[in-house]
Amino acid sequence: MKSKTRTALVSATLLIGPLLASAAESDPLKEEIENLKSQNKIIMERLEATADMLESLQSGQSRPATTTEVTHDHSMAGKGALRDRTFGVHGTRGSTTIGAYGEMHYNNLKNKKAGGSDKKEMDFHRFILFMGHEFNEKTRFWSELEVEHAVIKDTDDGSNGGEVAIEQAFLEFDLTADTAVRAGIMLIPVGFINETHEPPTFYGVERNNVEKYILPTTWREGGTGLTGRFANSFSYDVVLHTGLQTSASNNYAVRKGRKGVSNAPASDLAMTARLNWIGVPGLVLGAAIQRQSDITQGTDSTAGAATLVSAHAAWQISRFTLRSVYASWNLNGSGPASVGADKQSGWYVEPSWKFSPQFGIFARSSSWDNRVNSGSDTSYSQVDVGFNYWPHEDVVIKFDYQDQKAPAGANEYDGFNVGLGYQF
Repeated sequence: MKSKTRTALVSATLLIGPLLASAAESDPLKEEIENLKSQNKIIMERLEATADMLESLQSGQSRPATTTEVTHDHSMAGKGALRDRTFGVHGTRGSTTIGAYGEMHYNNLKNKKAGGSDKKEMDFHRFILFMGHEFNEKTRFWSELEVEHAVIKDTDDGSNGGEVAIEQAFLEFDLTADTAVRAGIMLIPVGFINETHEPPTFYGVERNNVEKYILPTTWREGGTGLTGRFANSFSYDVVLHTGLQTSASNNYAVRKGRKGVSNAPASDLAMTARLNWIGVPGLVLGAAIQRQSDITQGTDSTAGAATLVSAHAAWQISRFTLRSVYASWNLNGSGPASVGADKQSGWYVEPSWKFSPQFGIFARSSSWDNRVNSGSDTSYSQVDVGFNYWPHEDVVIKFDYQDQKAPAGANEYDGFNVGLGYQF
């Protein structure tokens, strides 16, 4: 197209040029001819631009990627996360999206218990690559590949040898404008941090302990689910998925039961349901429930069903935000009851104030206990205060100070943490 257009332009110039030159010898017409030359130059420039545009459109190189909001994606865990931004819009058919996030931590913590060792270390805790693909306007794929602690190595001393893991890998199919089905490896829809944990989206260097030990972030399972919204103010998720597999050897702690969909036992599936209400601007109220009929996957006859109930709230008024999460597990059976793990619960409250788009401060009070009914003191509590500085909305520098209270015989850490994080 472009070559043909240029040929026509050259031909027109060859024909018009001599005529203009000849006519210019006549003084009465000289001024008019000069005007015609100027107009001819303008026309040539515009035709040249048109030829460039036609070639680009023909090759598809400069076709604009139109975007529209996806009405079925209603994660209430924190707008601005990469997952929300990517799946909050649709690109052109066949488009592939890549991205990443990562965080490095420096911990300078003193162990207040006699004989306990301090924690002074630097760790590139997480490096994650994202990839998504839009097959068509109703079918898409999303994935996250994670490397933890920078290297993978064999360890004989019980130290952390790092990990490579698939954090998410699921297909999504739109049923209607407000409903979609997902299938694959998915993050369980509980709390705030489990689904949205990119460093620029939350306060504090380390993820909070309640959404670590009670809601075992990052918690992913294999299965299928339905997600959507209704009545303009509600969103929901219902997921059927693989369950946890705890044991007496770890006192039935729920965090120890994660299998990461690596040959995960599926003799006893779990179901999770979540409901969010966003009827008032700036306010999110939600709750989730999960049920699993055998939390040891048939390996322990003294254990049985497990039920998780959790609630979360976020309230933003201008520069002030208040977040809170409560979660509680009930485990059936004489085995969990014998060590007090039949009840495991925790909560936190976190107010924050953002002075500007670049700087905000926070405080957090939290408490968690994986053996509530042990008959002894097994509860942890912690107060954190600190700030986030965003030189760019997707880059963050963090600082916090923690004051921890731990039960007898457990490590108790006080001190400060510094973090660096990004997403794109």
